[in-house]
Amino acid sequence: MRSAWFMAVAAVSMATASVAMAELTSGPQPGDSVGAFTVTKVTGNPDDGVADGKSLCYRCKMGARPVVMVFARSADEKLAKLLKKLEGELEEHADEKLTGFVNMIGTDSDNLKKAAGEFVKKHEIKRIAFVVPDDVKNGPEEFKIAPDADVTVVCYKGGTVKANHAFAKGQLTDEKIDAIVKASCSLVE
Repeated sequence: MRSAWFMAVAAVSMATASVAMAELTSGPQPGDSVGAFTVTKVTGNPDDGVADGKSLCYRCKMGARPVVMVFARSADEKLAKLLKKLEGELEEHADEKLTGFVNMIGTDSDNLKKAAGEFVKKHEIKRIAFVVPDDVKNGPEEFKIAPDADVTVVCYKGGTVKANHAFAKGQLTDEKIDAIVKASCSLVE
């Protein structure tokens, strides 16, 4: 009886671990179009021609360029590591006009804007703009950003998604950061 109970607990634990390790689906998927949506630029990328505080469709501003678009609920050290690596790629592929922007999402627009400003300053982010979407909680509804996704990365070119990566809190690892960087590089190959 006791061993049956332990086996049942072990089976439930393994099933829970499998679900936790399963890929998270969040945001537009490969082949989908990236539609227009309104954001407010907070900070970052002073060379993009958009003043801090301006409300606009950043996706529209990028046009057909290759873009790495990030939706982030928290600005932690793993996000900083990802963005620093992406900045290196943006610099290396400047001739191909590779660009990127981060949408900070959550519950309070003012706090997100403040946190974005502090994060960019602390980590010296120079080539990536930080914005807050009008649909602040989960980003644009039609993008279907999962509520349990801490970071969603959408790589697109010509308005069409080429790669998507989504992670729950704590799942963004160095290996996954390398996969995202590789996907961003494939936009300009």
